[in-house]
Amino acid sequence: QVQLVESGGGLVQPGGSLRLSCAASGSIFSIVTMGWYRQAPGKQREQREAVAVITSGGSTNYADSVKGRFTISGDNAKNTVHLQMNNLKPEDTAVYYCNVFTRTPMTTGNYWGQGTQVTVSS
Repeated sequence: QVQLVESGGGLVQPGGSLRLSCAASGSIFSIVTMGWYRQAPGKQREQREAVAVITSGGSTNYADSVKGRFTISGDNAKNTVHLQMNNLKPEDTAVYYCNVFTRTPMTTGNYWGQGTQVTVSS
């Protein structure tokens, strides 16, 4: 069983910053990627947007809408991933979900956290 625990969401004014953290625990083997997705108000689960992803090798990928404002970082030894969000905009308001994808020769795993609310409003 794999568990992801997120922290760091909240209410912030436009232009402000937040840092999200996610810690993975349990039977975790062969992490391929760790990342953050978001689900905007009124959107369905299938419409979650990939915000930022980091591979086990340290390569990163960002949604165009957050490039230059968000930074993802990870610690393989601790199975943690962080998302530093600067210059936040109202359109960044969403529930943010941590995701971990694993792969072994026998199986793959796709795990989600419970979500943390980020609200950007004056």
